[in-house]
Amino acid sequence: MARSLHPDLAKRAVETNPDEVFALRRMSKEELVELTRQGALKTPKDQWSRSVRVLDIAGDVAVARVETPWFTDYFHLGRFGDRWVIVNAMWQPKARAAGA
Repeated sequence: MARSLHPDLAKRAVETNPDEVFALRRMSKEELVELTRQGALKTPKDQWSRSVRVLDIAGDVAVARVETPWFTDYFHLGRFGDRWVIVNAMWQPKARAAGA
C-alpha cells in the first residue's frame, strides 16, 4: 500500500466540532500505513466489498471515488512516470451496522 501513497499524502475528513467552523480530521501517510499494519477494520475477505470509479483524468492528474463498507473516499491522484499515486484524500465514514 505504501507505494501507492505520495510521501506528502494529505488524508482529511470534515469533522463536526462546535468550537471550530472548519474542523478537519487529519491523517498522514505514516498514520494510515500504521493503522493498516495494525489491522484496523480487518474484515473477512468474503465480507469485504469495494468499488472504484474514476471521475476525471486530465493529463497527469485524476480524481477517483472509492467506496468500502466503512468509508467513501475521494482521491486526487498524480501520475509519476508510469505509476499513479494517491496525493490527497477526503473521506466520509459510513454508518456501521449493529454488531459490525
